[in-house]
Amino acid sequence: MKNVPDIKKTLLQKLKNERVFWSYDPASITEDTVTDEVLIEKTLIYLDIEDIDLLFIHYKPKFVKKVWREKMACQGDYLFILNRFLAWYYFKIKNPDKYLKRIENKHFKSYE
Repeated sequence: MKNVPDIKKTLLQKLKNERVFWSYDPASITEDTVTDEVLIEKTLIYLDIEDIDLLFIHYKPKFVKKVWREKMACQGDYLFILNRFLAWYYFKIKNPDKYLKRIENKHFKSYE
């Protein structure tokens, strides 16, 4: 099993390699400047299953789910297929379509 600090460093390097932080000065992208929430969100969106699995070693599943729900699940059609997969595979949600619709509606109602 990987050393926990190495996991964050590994994921951050892979995100850099994918040019996820293309608009930032590369020197400014460090473990200290990228929040856990940003690292989780970008890993879920841009990296592979093996990398996502590392998130669940480094962070508590409840925290990963919270970040996913707050940052991604509410985005509707934009990330729908990815969110459906994540809900089913990682978060064991029985009816992902209904769940995602409910999260999206709750998000929109918070702006009323």
